[in-house]
Amino acid sequence: MKPWVAYTLVRVGVFAVALAVLMLVGIEWWLAAILAAVIGFCVSYIFFGKLRDAVNRDIAERRASPAVDVDASVEDR
Repeated sequence: MKPWVAYTLVRVGVFAVALAVLMLVGIEWWLAAILAAVIGFCVSYIFFGKLRDAVNRDIAERRASPAVDVDASVEDR
């Protein structure tokens, strides 16, 4: 599984769990959504640093590789 997919699923899962707990407690839906977003950010920032770093490495590798292979384009001409 790609690291950005795993990181996204973890962040959405943390948000969903926090939102469900806050809604069960009886907090207004809009306030619960805001608090769940803040909680999700804090939890992912503190506990999922290795996964976040893997996403950063994946993005850096994609940006470092050339978008067009020069040799392939010369061969195609």
